[in-house]
Amino acid sequence: MTDPRVGLTVTHRRYVSYSHAHYAGSLVDGAYALGLFGDVATEVCIRTDGDEGLFAGYADVRFVAPVRAGDVVEVTGRVSRVGTRSRTLELSCVVVCRGRPDRGESAAQVCDPPIVAVTATGTVVVPPVA
Repeated sequence: MTDPRVGLTVTHRRYVSYSHAHYAGSLVDGAYALGLFGDVATEVCIRTDGDEGLFAGYADVRFVAPVRAGDVVEVTGRVSRVGTRSRTLELSCVVVCRGRPDRGESAAQVCDPPIVAVTATGTVVVPPVA
């Protein structure tokens, strides 16, 4: 019998403000996506266990494409395994809209298809049931 929490998916969307630009070309550092993964993981833990939980670690983090200031990113976490106190999450950060400063100061476009920027597997832990 499969645990009903397996497959639970949480998605957040966020506009990446220019204050997060860290490198030339308005690039945002990779830690930005990892922080968003933590936010999604917190909601997953609340939904599955009624607790914010704690991030224990990442495996197989891949920075596939850049995230830039002016992007709109969609961050998703899906529960792939449920242990006694741990939950394994498949995480992704995709760019769904991107600023186009080459077309004008406020120009932007929808990315169709979305651009996969960062993927990872994460492990969270939750306290034992009281």
